[in-house]
Amino acid sequence: MNPIPWGAVYAGGVQLGAHALARTGPAERERLLRDCSTNVDNLAAGRWETLLSSALVVEEPMPLPYALLLVAVLGYAEYAYGAWWTAAVFLFGHASATLLVYGALRRTADAATRRAVDVGTSYGFNAVLGALTSALPRGTVRTAARAGLLALAAAPVLKRGRTFTDAGHLAALAIGMGVSTTLDCLSGTKHQKMT
Repeated sequence: MNPIPWGAVYAGGVQLGAHALARTGPAERERLLRDCSTNVDNLAAGRWETLLSSALVVEEPMPLPYALLLVAVLGYAEYAYGAWWTAAVFLFGHASATLLVYGALRRTADAATRRAVDVGTSYGFNAVLGALTSALPRGTVRTAARAGLLALAAAPVLKRGRTFTDAGHLAALAIGMGVSTTLDCLSGTKHQKMT
């Protein structure tokens, strides 16, 4: 068992960074957020490092319930599958969902959307949450959990005031479920079940 709770370290670091960012001047804060953002303009300009930097920064400190849920999901994933697996799913889901959103927006987005600030932990969180559904018992429980999570993530996408971030959350959740299911099929391994 890993003695360092990397999910908690990550969430704590992001939260501390958000509090530090809140204490900077508005111009400096805006510059830093834009430099770390995976918006269309940055990716179109070849600033691929933002695929990582955007997962390390949030615009505002995370609300306590979300921060605790992030720590719980990452912590269970680390406990069940290990820190490397958790980090890989988090980063793969974050980057893949970001690139899907970018692909959908790069030719159609208006100027404001192209330069919108797009940072945060939510795509990676959704990917790990989706992947963790494989830890549930096979059959009705797992199917119901997946359907319920997908329905919750799809609801904002179907609303009139949807944003590209809503689509990214749904994509990341589906990517996490897909990665876990694919790995299960390829390796034939049995995941540790939630009890």
